[in-house]
Amino acid sequence: MRAVYLSNNGMTLSLRERPEPKAGEALIRVLVAGICNTDLELAKGYMDFSGVPGHEFVGVVEAAPDAPEWLGRRVVADINWGCGRCARCLSGDPRHCGDRTTLGIHGWDGAFAEWMVAPVKNLLSVPDGLPEREAVFAEPLAAALEVSQQAHLTARTRVAVLGDGKLGILAACGLRHFCPGIVLIGRHAHKLEVAARQGVTVRLASELKGRDERFDVVVEATGRADGLARAMDMVRPEGTIVAKTTVAATAPLDLARLVVDEITVMGSRCGDLSLALHFLESRLVDVAPLIEAEYPLADFETAFARASRPGARKVLVRIDDEKR
Repeated sequence: MRAVYLSNNGMTLSLRERPEPKAGEALIRVLVAGICNTDLELAKGYMDFSGVPGHEFVGVVEAAPDAPEWLGRRVVADINWGCGRCARCLSGDPRHCGDRTTLGIHGWDGAFAEWMVAPVKNLLSVPDGLPEREAVFAEPLAAALEVSQQAHLTARTRVAVLGDGKLGILAACGLRHFCPGIVLIGRHAHKLEVAARQGVTVRLASELKGRDERFDVVVEATGRADGLARAMDMVRPEGTIVAKTTVAATAPLDLARLVVDEITVMGSRCGDLSLALHFLESRLVDVAPLIEAEYPLADFETAFARASRPGARKVLVRIDDEKR
């Protein structure tokens, strides 16, 4: 099969053995995969990953030795699976298992390939009426919505999302259903407009200069190493910063200010894909404006180059090389 392989020598399109599903696993024919900022960071050395990247995908189950009811179904998958034996796994929290693997990020080949395998227990069916190019947003939208499951948000909580990239826009558009007054702050008017058209209050970062305005919760989704420092300037004393950025670079942080202002910093990673699929199927978030381009697998280098451009929206890789 064809697969994008990441190693110390960079990313190449190579021919590899098609994986075979073991007990409890499914063989999936990948239809489409999305390029995430995490994929771009992996190429820079984040997580020291070698293998097939890609964790945002939609595919069709072609084989499942002990779960034939999944055959032919379009699926997405929770990207974390644990050892199944530790206290975390036994308590129902495999995504924080110390020995977990993460699809296309740590210890498991991902979705930039014609075929992949995943545990059946991690699969979720894609609703029939949901197009693949929208369903592929299930994983990043789940990550965006996870903030609502971690922080105590009310309709009156003053929330700001910092960063108008893909994750920031998804977070603002999704969390506005919990906090109608949410504000998305970014540097690009044309990107902010995507959220504004979905009812989100938006502001250019330059408009905040000189303002004495602080928020109860700041969701940091800048994708930049200095994002936490910028979030510190926006959160009120005893407020909460939700950190979403994962970068290979070291992030500076003013610890004295963190302590004196008694600020809570909360890490936030993956979320519940069933919640994201509900939002997508119910059209609570419109992801179509976030799609910038779509390329066949053979043109993965062009796809990654485009995704790496400053201000790029979501770039999709059509694994089956068909435009739909």
